[in-house]
Amino acid sequence: MLASGAVAGQEARPDAAFTPYITAEKSPGEMTPRAVVLGICLALLFGAANVYLGLHIGLTVSASIPSAVMSMAILRKVLRGGTILENNFAHTSASAGESLAAAIAFTVPALMMLGAQVSNLRIFMLALVGGVLGILIMIPLRRQFMVEEHRELPFPEGTACAKVLIAGDAGGVTATHVFIGILFGGVHRILGRGLGLWRPVASWSATRLHYATVSFELTPILLGVGFLIGPRIAAVMLAGGLAKGLVFAPLIHWTGGARTEGMDFDAISQNYVKYIGAGGVAFGGIVSLFKAIPTLIAGFREGILGLWAGFGKRGDAGRARARIDRDIPLGIVAAGILALALALLLPFFGIGLLGAGVTVFFSVFFIVVSARMVGLIGSSSQPISGMILVALLATAVVFRQTGHGGREGVVAAITVAVLVALAISLSGDISQDLKTTVLVGGTPWKVQVAEMIGTLAPALVTGTILVVLDRQYHFGSKELSAPQATLMKDLAQGVMEGNAPWGLLGLGCALGLCVEVMGISALAFAIGLYLPLETSSSLILGGLLAGAAARFSPGGEAAGPRIERGTLFASGLVAGDALTGLLVTAAALWRHSGENAPFACRVLTDASWESVLTIAPFLILVAGLAWTLFARANRSREVAS
Repeated sequence: MLASGAVAGQEARPDAAFTPYITAEKSPGEMTPRAVVLGICLALLFGAANVYLGLHIGLTVSASIPSAVMSMAILRKVLRGGTILENNFAHTSASAGESLAAAIAFTVPALMMLGAQVSNLRIFMLALVGGVLGILIMIPLRRQFMVEEHRELPFPEGTACAKVLIAGDAGGVTATHVFIGILFGGVHRILGRGLGLWRPVASWSATRLHYATVSFELTPILLGVGFLIGPRIAAVMLAGGLAKGLVFAPLIHWTGGARTEGMDFDAISQNYVKYIGAGGVAFGGIVSLFKAIPTLIAGFREGILGLWAGFGKRGDAGRARARIDRDIPLGIVAAGILALALALLLPFFGIGLLGAGVTVFFSVFFIVVSARMVGLIGSSSQPISGMILVALLATAVVFRQTGHGGREGVVAAITVAVLVALAISLSGDISQDLKTTVLVGGTPWKVQVAEMIGTLAPALVTGTILVVLDRQYHFGSKELSAPQATLMKDLAQGVMEGNAPWGLLGLGCALGLCVEVMGISALAFAIGLYLPLETSSSLILGGLLAGAAARFSPGGEAAGPRIERGTLFASGLVAGDALTGLLVTAAALWRHSGENAPFACRVLTDASWESVLTIAPFLILVAGLAWTLFARANRSREVAS
């Protein structure tokens, strides 16, 4: 697969001593019309699914491997052709759509909850300036981090995706499990929330025990996400959820006296426990950032050197670079960065000169840092929440100290955080995609164009999706809790207006400190405490299956064909549930229905057997995932990684 040797057109260096799968002398189809169209379609698909997912549970799932497998299947089976480089181009656009969706879903609803006008044009402009700025800043770093430090910086997701693409090119990977998962997830959503045959949540509450509550949302989306995040994180989030339902809410109700009289579990969670969780999330995010300080310092130093080297190398003293080593010309990159930085001064964004300066500073700093960090630990382990919170809180403090207060100041501070979030998210995504490109032998400048296409195409419709979802469910509701956006809004308002519930937030920070001292992730625990109980508690079900798959795999490895099949099926569950959820939402608006089930076939009751009816179809999903993991019929399709 990846043999020894020197990359054509460059000097043999210890860190760059490898030959890509497609060598520089070959030029198979790459940025073809069908690859561009397929990339846009997949970017829209995974972008829409992850917008819903991010708003619903505050998490998104990587689209890299599922999109690579789906594009492979469509190119080979439907379009009867396709090269590995076309596949790489299409999957790059799709993964960019997912990264855009994550940044938008985590931040923009905060603006909408503050009453700010959000349209397709506004989101497109935010994506154009913030997202493309992150992509452009990464381009001069590509050769330093992806090629010259090939051995030091493994870029886990990018390397894994390259292996999938290469295996698929050799005929070893199929998309069957992705499409079966989409089918399972879509049918469950239509029957459950479309036709209203069962409740999505099974819940038990003890009034005599001060509303001690246990609740589970038994849906494909949470089963899939639980599998993807694994047993450890799912268990920590379960602990946070159980602490909320069995400890904090009952304790507050018991000791609250007149202040909590007449409140049920939901009211106590909304008015008290949510802020404890918010404090813990803020503490955990910032702690994760501080833990990475050595990497931050090294990353910033190496990143600045890489930027300097990147802008200083203009064709290696006139020698033409090989196809596999050509980026977008650095003159265009520099002009683009300058133009986007100046665009921040437009009244359209409403952040002024001060906000533009803060945006550029945090974007450059965190992008340069992230380039090395994601190379070492991967995008999924990157403390992006901590970075965004630091940018938001610092901006809010600066604005308040300079007299930029009121609602306009809060909106401006959050807008800065949106732009920084887009820059960090897209720079992290293109880092992994460029590593994949180096390994498979793609053309860097074409992949950089694919990243921009995958960023801007979904941005044209994301505003409509947000407006439709908010109109039907309202952000902050149980259906769309928008946890990160709600946290951002509360923190920004608290800093700017001085009316945050600092006691509860401080309690959350103290709780996070205790959890961290015990060797448990404060961020994962606090997210479990902050999310709706039925959400954080349900992830454990998929996590346990992931643990079982790893435990009983040959050699007990947490990777390989079995986990690969489960990842594809779980990703399909998430995509099928989320995308069908958007269709159900559109149908509810079309019928002017305020209910979650616009075509309800029966009236749901409060009878105890309703919970049994909720559990039964969910067990079919569990059986489908278990069959994908362990059935003998699937073993013949296993491909060694």
